[in-house]
Amino acid sequence: MPSICFYFQVHQPMRIKKYRFFDIGQDHNYFNDHSDTNLNNVKILKKVSDKCYLPANRILLEMIRQHPEFKISFSFSGVFLEQLEMFMPEVLASFQELVATGNVEILDETYYHSLSFLYSPEEFKHQVGKHKKMIRRLFGLTPRAFRNTELIYNNDLARAVEEMGYKVILAEGADHILGWRSPNFLYRPQGLDKIKLLVKNYKLSDDIAFRFSERSWKEHPLTAGKFAHWVAEHNGNGEVINLFMDYETFGEHQWADTGIFEFLRHLPAELAQKSDIDFVTPSEAAARYRPVGELDAPHFVSWADTERDLSAWLSNDMQREAMEKIYALEEEIKNINDDRLLEDWRRLQTSDHFYYMCTKWWNDGDVHKYFNPYDSPYDAFIAFINALNDVKLRSQNLVAKK
Repeated sequence: MPSICFYFQVHQPMRIKKYRFFDIGQDHNYFNDHSDTNLNNVKILKKVSDKCYLPANRILLEMIRQHPEFKISFSFSGVFLEQLEMFMPEVLASFQELVATGNVEILDETYYHSLSFLYSPEEFKHQVGKHKKMIRRLFGLTPRAFRNTELIYNNDLARAVEEMGYKVILAEGADHILGWRSPNFLYRPQGLDKIKLLVKNYKLSDDIAFRFSERSWKEHPLTAGKFAHWVAEHNGNGEVINLFMDYETFGEHQWADTGIFEFLRHLPAELAQKSDIDFVTPSEAAARYRPVGELDAPHFVSWADTERDLSAWLSNDMQREAMEKIYALEEEIKNINDDRLLEDWRRLQTSDHFYYMCTKWWNDGDVHKYFNPYDSPYDAFIAFINALNDVKLRSQNLVAKK
């Protein structure tokens, strides 16, 4: 009897405005530009809330009430929840109403949706701890499951997360990690025996997240009944089918006129008709099923792009320079003990800033342009470096005053 594990990532960054060289030393507000709609974080948040979060939350609440066995899980970045508290409290309330049903698990992650584990284990642990506190405050829950930013994962991360007390971690079911194995079983990270590992079934997940509205796809249109049939075919050849995707799939990546909301609305009923299928959260899957073996991930894997590696954030000199420069400031920034400066430094760690600098396939209208406010990766790099130089200047000025 396969179980379905739905997991949705929910994140919106605080995008850096077109911060100019001449702004250094003059303007310390890096993250909003009311004169530019593409760079106005509040307007973007409201647009995505109207198109995705509010209608999708209403449908999920309706589905849980109609199908009490239906369960889902979310991970919210801290910067996303922070923006909801400040600008869209009604959206936060709708997520809280969902969680209050008892059918929703919330996962922990880095507060700033950062790549901090790659550069600073100390900073990584701080951000996870800050995220945990926010989840407790807003939802009254203590997360037991963990997903790293963009499902970035390797053996070392699993070991660190196990030491932090988590029971289960999520990862991309990349072919070069799984090899001949199926993603539809529970695994153990290499050399560990306490924490469990759930890996994404990327084919079935991407059928919804990426191919749903693709008219050239031979399976178009994808109906809830057809998808439920595909899932049912795994009966006897899998225990847990992990459907992991961006929550913005519903209404934003796949617009309402594609039929994505009707698909979502009818999917639990269609799956329920298959008597051998039920729903679990990540923690429930880890408690119910035994690992069938170990997965060795010596190198980092993610759910980004076809490579499923770190190249979305670290494939060119701009990205690597920007990443190295921001973490090079860590000791200096933390020694100053200035809360505003520290917060700005941490907000600049958000992975989206580096993603916008990606040059892979830029001319082909690829996914790196989605939600990207800049005209080119070079503009994203310039805005970031200028803002970071202002942070460094502020740090130097504060040290000089002591």
